[in-house]
Formats: sequence, C-alpha cells, structure tokens
Amino acid sequence: MDEIIRFSVSLPKSLLDELDKKIAEQGYASRSELTRDLIREKMVKDSWETSSGELVGVLTVIYTHHQNELVVKMLELEHDADIKIVCTTHIHIDHHNCLETLVLRGEADKIKRFSDRISGLKGVKFAELTKAAVPHT
Repeated sequence: MDEIIRFSVSLPKSLLDELDKKIAEQGYASRSELTRDLIREKMVKDSWETSSGELVGVLTVIYTHHQNELVVKMLELEHDADIKIVCTTHIHIDHHNCLETLVLRGEADKIKRFSDRISGLKGVKFAELTKAAVPHT
C-alpha cells in the first residue's frame, strides 16, 4: 500500500460547505475519500487529452432498428474499426428502439472518431462515450 501523506487545502467556507454537502449526499466516509476520487477523475480526463497509449471507453447508443440499413452500417463500422471492440450488449427497449453498449479499447483519438461515426448515423437517437482509464496511483 502507498504511503499516506497529509496536506492541507485552503477553501472558502461556502466551497467547503458544498464539499461537505456532497460528502453527505454521496455517502463518502470522509473529505479525503471525495478528494481522492476528484483527483482520479481529473487524471482520467487528462489521460484522454494527452495519452498516446491504450485507453478504455464505453459507447452507449440508442437507435431505432427500423431505420433503413442502420444496423448494417453500424456492423460495417464495427468490423472496419481500428480499435478493439471488447464486447457489445444489445437490449430491446421496446418494439422500435434498441440500446447497445460497446466496450472499446484503443487510442483516444481513434475511440472518439469511431464514436463520432456511430453517433452520426441516421436513426441513432442517443450516443454517449464514457471515457475511462486506470489512474496510475
């Protein structure tokens, strides 16, 4: 386990009150736990801006499966992708709509480009990329 270092942070009272409110709402054990999560979140975000290595993302897509050729176009993009599609999950929301999640591995710009291509297809109602990475801490 890493050595724990204590340090102090100066905050305006109003910001500290907001921090304590978040701690209570989200069930954190302490200010330290929330602070560690915020730092890790920032590190993941930064890694998507600076990393040239492999990252992980989850693309969530809702689409109408009745749209002409949409499923075929999606499959073509998936098969031609220059990233790894680790797994997909397909859920029938109702008679007209499907939800898919795609777990993706690759370089940040390639994952973003793939996600943008899927998002731009006619019949896609919602698409959101969740950017993930394992912080090196």
